[in-house]
Amino acid sequence: MTALYRNALPQLGDALFVTDGGIETALIFNEGIELPDFAAFDLFRRPGGEAALRRYYGAYVRIAAQFRAGMILESATWRASADWGRKLGYNAAQLAEANRQAIRLLEDIRREHRELSMVISGCVGPRGDGYSPTHVMSIDEAHGYHREQIAIFSDTAADMVAAITMNYVEEAIGVARAAQDAGMPVAISFTVETDGRLPTGQPLQEAIEQVDGATALYPVYYMLNCAHPEHFQKVLEKPWARRIRGLRANASRKSHAELNESATLDIGDPAELGADYAALKRGLLPNLNVVGGCCGTDHRHVQRIAAACAPLFRVAA
Repeated sequence: MTALYRNALPQLGDALFVTDGGIETALIFNEGIELPDFAAFDLFRRPGGEAALRRYYGAYVRIAAQFRAGMILESATWRASADWGRKLGYNAAQLAEANRQAIRLLEDIRREHRELSMVISGCVGPRGDGYSPTHVMSIDEAHGYHREQIAIFSDTAADMVAAITMNYVEEAIGVARAAQDAGMPVAISFTVETDGRLPTGQPLQEAIEQVDGATALYPVYYMLNCAHPEHFQKVLEKPWARRIRGLRANASRKSHAELNESATLDIGDPAELGADYAALKRGLLPNLNVVGGCCGTDHRHVQRIAAACAPLFRVAA
């Protein structure tokens, strides 16, 4: 149980790193697996569940190998925090073990692929809905809520923490402070709407600057998730956009409300999405080097993204 990169994350250099797509939508729609409350971590207590996750990650490992890229192994723990765990019938000890199991799986994958630079990331999701800030916590509430899960990650081989689908700034600050308490590097990924703003209406630049100001620039970088590139490219400006190093976009151009109401999965155009990523790297997001997907994306999208972006990077060590 060793964190290899906690003190020197390799993706802070200039090589390409791939991560996965929309794990929950891929498992539900592509594999026919039922995930109550989108809780992928629940697979660890089901027969064949860990094998399904191994297959899922394996597709992305092959993409990283194909393009000689590094990889961010994001744990299946987006829903593995206290409120969601209780809703699914987990007590505190069972939930803690599920978080540890998720990291152990990624440790196994890393040991099996020593030829690749693989960073293990403990995924933290929002306390509420990933699209809508239904209950806005104070910074102190968010810090207290997320501290337990992040502390568990700190005692595992996780190299960092990633807060995915943060949709209001107080929760992002609370997560960052909890990560700092635990001595864990943290990346903050914001959900944005079709206008490029957070679901609260706050401009993206203002949100990033507020988190940086409240945490003394503690996040190692920021990411954007769960929106099509055309939704946010219009609000990106240098120099503040240089803080954005990761992108987990949707291939669908639909709004979050439209996606919620849709009975089918909109996978968009993987090749077009790849071209959009490359254009952002060449222009508005010069530091972009962690690429993956969000709702409705899978290995097909990430393969096209990596193919479009790889010529813009040196080979990962």
